Amino acid sequence: MEVKALLTPEVNADELNLPAEVARKLKGKRVTIVEVREGFLLKPVEDPIREARGILKGKGFNVEKYLQSKQLEKDLET
Repeated sequence: MEVKALLTPEVNADELNLPAEVARKLKGKRVTIVEVREGFLLKPVEDPIREARGILKGKGFNVEKYLQSKQLEKDLET
């Protein structure tokens, strides 16, 4: 399948006139419009930083523990 990106790399899905079901699924997301042989593809833009946010919440891991582990690694190297 040949893929060709359009000049506008990203738009807010809310700015597009989409069917209600599609608009509901894409609400608040950014999408890329890609031209493929069959027509156009709306592809949600993934932000790995935003998706990973909160993944350690409630796990007992914090900045202080991270710094301690890095110091321990540094001590073990010497």
